[in-house]
Order: sequence, then C-alpha cells, then structure tokens
Amino acid sequence: MDLGLQGKKALVVASSRGLGKAVARQLVLEGADVMLTSRSEEALREVQQELLALGTGSRVEFCAADVKDKADIEQLMERSSQLFGGRIDILVNNAGGPPPASFEELDDEAWLQAFQLNLLSVVRLIRSALPLMKASGGGHIVNLTSSSIKQPIPGLILSNTMRMGVLGMTKTLSKELGPYGILINTIAPGKIETDRIVQLDRKRAEQDGISAEEIAEREQQKIPLGRYGTPEEFAKAVVFLLSGANTYITGTALVIDGGVMDAV
Repeated sequence: MDLGLQGKKALVVASSRGLGKAVARQLVLEGADVMLTSRSEEALREVQQELLALGTGSRVEFCAADVKDKADIEQLMERSSQLFGGRIDILVNNAGGPPPASFEELDDEAWLQAFQLNLLSVVRLIRSALPLMKASGGGHIVNLTSSSIKQPIPGLILSNTMRMGVLGMTKTLSKELGPYGILINTIAPGKIETDRIVQLDRKRAEQDGISAEEIAEREQQKIPLGRYGTPEEFAKAVVFLLSGANTYITGTALVIDGGVMDAV
C-alpha cells in the first residue's frame, strides 16, 4: 500500500527518544520530511544523524524547544514553516508523562506543570499549525495520550486527568476541522517498551518490594499477546493514521495495548 507520504512535511514533538522517535523514524522510512523537537539539542542532533543514515532521501531537521513554553512553540512552528516552505502537513503531539503520585501528594504546582506539559502544549501546537494546514488544503494531526483514556491507571492521576482533556478536545476538533480537510485522532499506547514503562515498573517494584523484572513479568502476563509492545509496531499504526491512505478516519481514539484493555 502506498501511504502517500513522500515529500510530506511533518512535525513530531518529543521525538528524541521513545514513541516520538519511533514515529519520526517510520515517517522518514515512508519518505516524509521531518522536523524533530525536544529540549535537548544534543539528543536531537544524534537522532537527526541516525535518521539521515537511513538513506531515504528525506529531509530531517531539528529545533530544540520546551513545549511548556509558549514562545518556544511559536519559534518551533516558525522555523518549521521556514524550512519546509510554509507547509506543515502532519503534526504529532507528544510529551513525556507527568510523575506518578497519589492525589494527596500533589500540590498546585504539580497540577500546573502537568497541565502545561500534557494539555496546554497540545492546544498551542494545534493552534500554531492550523493556519499552515488550512492554507495547504488539509492535514493530519495525531495526539499521543495513554490507555488511561479508556481505563484510568492507579497512581497516575495527573496523566489520567490531562489525557482525558486531550481526548475531549480531539473529538471536538474533529468536527470543527473536518470542513478544512484536517483529520485529527487520538492514539492511546498501553505497555509499549520505552523508558517511561521502565520507570513505572521500577516505581511499582519499589512499592511492592520486588524486582523490576518481576513486575515486568507480572504485567506482561496480563496482556493477551504476552509481551510489551515495541515502539516500531506502535509507530506503524500511528503513521497509517497520518498518511494519505487515511482519508476518512477522524475523531477516533485508537488503543494500542496488545488487547489488555477491558473497556471498548
């Protein structure tokens, strides 16, 4: 299947590692030009060289930015527009998850930080990209969230709350942006083997007084496919929704979790 991504211009947020990097890599493999971004310029430069080494002929650029900072987002979008000829066809919103904690452990500052990182950043990035997408006649947006949009995860109240906000906004925007040819969807990863999952397994191991390896084994037994997902297989599903092959899926929430979720 031709995904129709050759020459498309994509901005992938939090793309120096983990799921964002995997999505950026898959877009490059499909021939898209990609703007990478994260807070670490050094990490971005390393990923840029790694993706260019794939030899697909895609253009790979980077711009360091903190998505909690409005000025950084504006600068990121301006640089992306300049380098990609005033076009952004694809926007992938992504950010690291807020720290695990219980409700009573969290003060106002923790809530504000989570709001800025996982909800307000998505608002600002979409707002900045819309003029470019409208001018070029359409586009694709995917917001990476968490399986907590279907089933809240104990100990992750900040993530559970902010991700639901993104889900509601995405569904609303699918109706507002449809007339402009802009498709927007939510992707909800379950246990995909990234640094974030390692961190959460270690946290749970400390709480339960067992090893992180035992926690991982226990968690994988709950998954019908019997293992954590890989970033690569996750990225393939995301890139389909971002591609020209997707012409009619918008406003949906796709859970990629190996079948573990009970909710439909």
